[in-house]
Amino acid sequence: MIVYSSINTFKLEKEDQVSQWIRFVIQRENRELGEINYIFCEDSYLLDINIKELRHNSLTDIISFDYSVGDVISGDIYISTERVEENAMELKNIFNDELNRVIVHGVLHYCGYKDKTDEEKAVMRSKEDYYLSLRTF
Repeated sequence: MIVYSSINTFKLEKEDQVSQWIRFVIQRENRELGEINYIFCEDSYLLDINIKELRHNSLTDIISFDYSVGDVISGDIYISTERVEENAMELKNIFNDELNRVIVHGVLHYCGYKDKTDEEKAVMRSKEDYYLSLRTF
């Protein structure tokens, strides 16, 4: 099950298509869908989580809490829509494309991909680009 909720006023467009795409990604990564909760929020909300839970005093676009067991993907993914919007502007990218990149980024973490080293970041970016290219919406 994939659930979308908002702490702010954000409403995800094309929820059904996004959910189908996420299911496709999970299947292609040879995993099963458990329950993924996407929580859309503002910078201040995510910063508070970052400080309290991860001891990082910095803004970020995504924080994910992985509750996966074996190959069954589950977790809570918090996304700052403010940060995504700012990143999209800086990168001269369309907001929905940047949002979808962040959405799939969280799922890829649950599939075992990391992004701490330059090599890991390159693999993660390649996977994001690949799955973004396969969207049908």
